[in-house]
Amino acid sequence: MITDKEFTLRLIRQLTQALEKLILEKPEESLMQKDLDFDSLMKDIFKMDFTEVSSKAKENVIEIVNERQERDHKDYYEMLGNLFYFKGKEANNLDFLDKAKTFYELYLQTSGIFALPIINRINELKKTL
Repeated sequence: MITDKEFTLRLIRQLTQALEKLILEKPEESLMQKDLDFDSLMKDIFKMDFTEVSSKAKENVIEIVNERQERDHKDYYEMLGNLFYFKGKEANNLDFLDKAKTFYELYLQTSGIFALPIINRINELKKTL
């Protein structure tokens, strides 16, 4: 039986993969058919819509992530980095791009993974900001 936490983690990972494909401009047809509904996914994951999540200071979002199990933090940060990167690029929003940079940096710290695409995005964001 899937617990609430496992379900949320599965949603986070699916959203992360979907955003990664959108960022790389390689969306799958099935992804396009689903027409990602960020608000409903945010409500499932954070119990608030994207507008509410994005209006919070990054420190407040980090506090929300810290309330979750520590082993899941890397998944949250990767998803948040991808989400704010995608939305920031889409809307040309520097606040979103700054949040993306922070969440990507936290992802690298918490995961211990050497992720060259993420490092490249951080460097790109530093130039933009």
